[in-house]
Amino acid sequence: QVQLVESGGGLVQAGGSLRLSCTARGRTLSNNAMGWFRQAPGKERDFVAAMWWSGGPTYYADSVKGRFTISRDDAKSTMYLQMNSLKPEDTAVYYCAGAVAGSWFDWTRYDYWGQGTRYDYWGQGTQVTVNS
Repeated sequence: QVQLVESGGGLVQAGGSLRLSCTARGRTLSNNAMGWFRQAPGKERDFVAAMWWSGGPTYYADSVKGRFTISRDDAKSTMYLQMNSLKPEDTAVYYCAGAVAGSWFDWTRYDYWGQGTRYDYWGQGTQVTVNS
């Protein structure tokens, strides 16, 4: 079983930047889909960004396109979410997640990337607060 450990959250002013990290422990992440989700108080969990660990396109929610970047360092088994031009509405608990996925093709064909129920394992979450 893979354990995901997140870090990097905090308090930032609007317009500022943060980088979240998600380190995987337990086994290789090859052929895994990886994603970031967030949940604001009183709201449902929302998709933020996703990628295929072995490489390929990245996927973003419309609300973060052009501001957030998902990436990974295979040698460190770590996924990142670089968040720039932060807004108060980005305030939420951010979760990283992974899925033992069959194939990138299927995930793309059926657009599983943004579906939280498709992910098998989750991090504990890290709080991001953006002040106006």
